[in-house]
Amino acid sequence: MEKVSILKNRIFLYLTEFFAGMSVMAVELGASRLLAPYFSSSQIVWTIIIGTIMIAMALGNLYGGKSADRHPDPGRLYGRILIAAVWIAAIPAVGKYVILAISAVVIFTVNTNYLIWAAFAACMILFVFPLFLLGTVTPSLAKYTVESLEDSGRTVGTLGAFNTVGSIIGTFVPTFVSIPAVGTSVTFLIFSGILLVLGLLYFLSAGKKRAGCAAAVLLFAGCAALGASGSFAFWEDDLAYEGESVYNYLQVKEDDQRVILSTNVLFGVQSVLVKERGLTGMYYDYAMAAPLMTGKEDPGDCSILILGMGTGTYASQCLRYFGNQDIQGVEIDEKITLLAREYFRLPESVPVTTYDGRAFLNVTDRTYDVIMVDAYQDITIPFQMSSREFFTLVKDHLSQDGVMVVNMNMRGSSEGNINQYLSDTISSVFDQVYTVDVPGTTNRELFAAARGDLPGNLRKGMESVGDENLAGMLERVQAGLREYQAGEYVMTDDKAPVEVLGMRVIDELIRDEVAYYQGIYEEGGVRGLLDSF
Repeated sequence: MEKVSILKNRIFLYLTEFFAGMSVMAVELGASRLLAPYFSSSQIVWTIIIGTIMIAMALGNLYGGKSADRHPDPGRLYGRILIAAVWIAAIPAVGKYVILAISAVVIFTVNTNYLIWAAFAACMILFVFPLFLLGTVTPSLAKYTVESLEDSGRTVGTLGAFNTVGSIIGTFVPTFVSIPAVGTSVTFLIFSGILLVLGLLYFLSAGKKRAGCAAAVLLFAGCAALGASGSFAFWEDDLAYEGESVYNYLQVKEDDQRVILSTNVLFGVQSVLVKERGLTGMYYDYAMAAPLMTGKEDPGDCSILILGMGTGTYASQCLRYFGNQDIQGVEIDEKITLLAREYFRLPESVPVTTYDGRAFLNVTDRTYDVIMVDAYQDITIPFQMSSREFFTLVKDHLSQDGVMVVNMNMRGSSEGNINQYLSDTISSVFDQVYTVDVPGTTNRELFAAARGDLPGNLRKGMESVGDENLAGMLERVQAGLREYQAGEYVMTDDKAPVEVLGMRVIDELIRDEVAYYQGIYEEGGVRGLLDSF
């Protein structure tokens, strides 16, 4: 093996190891953001990402070691790095189309676990090959740097240290710097560009494969031009805002009647502003029964804590219909709060603390008349806000006649569904638990209190409601209110399988939505589907 000039200094080899480790972690974190708008960012999706990447790296290690022994030519390694760089650069340009195509195929070919299979297939197609190539770096570099057994341990240890330090930096930089600042697409391009430079430096120093280097540069430039925009919802051309924060993909859509916020899952509605300042027609309206259930003569006297503030829809509705209430919001994503002020008319007089909801309860001694828990993240509720210990903490922060209202999304019908788990868990803490389904949605509102007559208080409070539309909505809540009969599906901090439970409900929803089109597909194939549109 004859070394070219740039390889005579081991620093270049160590830097190759460093930037390869950095790029692997950056791609892994970028993968989670690329998949989140379509499949969520739940623990299940993270498991799929980590698992497939570990498979790719393991296979790359095996192949890299064998290849280096058979063909001890550094040019082969740096050629693989160039290919990986171009592939990673292409992910922002083609990844979203590949994901949607895979999702369409999976929906019509599997009967359960749609999101799991679709996310797994997307990871296999988009990320396994380039990370397999990067997995060949460590064993190959060990071959090129170890010159004798006397220093082999030190050399391999140094390579491992550079790889680990690069991985550490590659973990922090995308999360806290590049993704919030320039987005997922540009993050992919930044790290693929670093790999491209490594390959170019080697081949230009060696005077080899200049045509291949030029082709790699042109392909990278083309991918950068096509993928730098970073729009996940590429079919939308009238978004008021699209961007990313440390926690979420964020999308604001506006029309003549409403402003809507979606986070991570492209088609969901997390917050809404009705420009005419009327009722939203969503679960926020039903949750406004909570202040009346406290039994206070004037619901405007209620103090309200909202865990999962979003853009402040519930706060705005309560202020709109009940007057100048004392409202405190808690929202973990500061970017959402900024969007709330800019697009959703959230008054500056409503304070919002940037914090995790449970952590906030742990550090405050204040009690509230109403605590709203609306902390759904993607397809499920964070496990730390679904356990008996959490709801006990909420109960401790309620006033004597205080009421907790919980928004439960994804209403399931099977035995042991996520809402049944949540309701049973809450019933193990609160003596009074009532639920009401929100028509036309998958939402269910749950009201809980340590004591009191919640339906009676609501009925009495409705007598003083002057707004006709609000009174009509509250009558529907009253008519649909049902006392919950508790079971034994209790979640604790030790055991709260919210991701699996959420995935089951998603399966039900998808199965119901696509049943019609599956029938057409089974009878008429692709042609039948095309003719049905």
